[in-house]
Amino acid sequence: MIEAGASASAGNYSHEVPGAPLKPMLAMTGQLPAGDGWAYEFKWDGVRALADISGGRQQLYARSGVEITVAYPELATLRTQVDDALLDGEVVLLGETGQPSFTALAERMHVRDRNKAARLAAVMPVTYMIFDLLRLDGEDLTGWPYARRREALDGLMLGGARWAVSPLFLDGPATYEAAGEHGLEGVMAKRVDSVYRPGVRSPDWVKVKLEVTGDFVVGGWRPGARRIGGLLVGVPGPAGRLTYRGRVGGGIGAALERELLRELEPLRTGASPFAGDVPREDARGAIWVTPRVVVEVKYGQRTPDGRLRFPRVLRLRPDKPAEEVDDAG
Repeated sequence: MIEAGASASAGNYSHEVPGAPLKPMLAMTGQLPAGDGWAYEFKWDGVRALADISGGRQQLYARSGVEITVAYPELATLRTQVDDALLDGEVVLLGETGQPSFTALAERMHVRDRNKAARLAAVMPVTYMIFDLLRLDGEDLTGWPYARRREALDGLMLGGARWAVSPLFLDGPATYEAAGEHGLEGVMAKRVDSVYRPGVRSPDWVKVKLEVTGDFVVGGWRPGARRIGGLLVGVPGPAGRLTYRGRVGGGIGAALERELLRELEPLRTGASPFAGDVPREDARGAIWVTPRVVVEVKYGQRTPDGRLRFPRVLRLRPDKPAEEVDDAG
């Protein structure tokens, strides 16, 4: 049980949207907070969903307020475990390794045909990770402190093949480390005495994303608003060709752009140095180069096929030969 004091009411669903009971409370991005007043959850790489259960019926709503019940038929029997509740959580799709895959989930999230949703649910089912309780047996709980809401949520003993209550921790650094070990997106830190503020991006909730760095070889660039709109990067593969790892546009300021152009312009070539096809949207208008320049890139995670998510260039690596680059960084 988490200790928490009393807190003022957040009001009775003052941020209602058509169809949905309320707008979800949102977090701010920041550094991992510390202290006795915080609790920590894993940040799942999925999509937000409210589950409104009452009168034997269940409706799921996206963050936008759009109803998404039909997309996830495997969650329908959640309603048998509670009579009247409004749950907040995240729909995730866990791969064979147990890690969430947003890429795989993208095939599910926009489906509105019942038959197609049923077919997809049979072969790539989702899991609903529940982390908050906003109404119970007709009572609005948004004015309760987070600690009290979590205690009430845990007391419902919700659990099934396709849903679970997201675990809660009191050690922030250990939670952050565990998230990295399990390949998760990051950590959510929440003030234990915070009320639920519908539709508000509040500093009472802080999302801390895991990021890693790695070295990659530049195989070309795409012009954009400036001369370099994005670098096309990869790692050395068979026969001296590069294995494509994605387009990196973030972090290229004016000074770094000048450095990159100084190194890359003399290396222009007429053919792609990548093994296999580069996605059409990345290859369109690309300027290819002999793969000799190495850059250090900071990114969040990778897609199942190895592409970098949320990448940005940190610096050039003139000290590192291209042939020494591998996926371990």
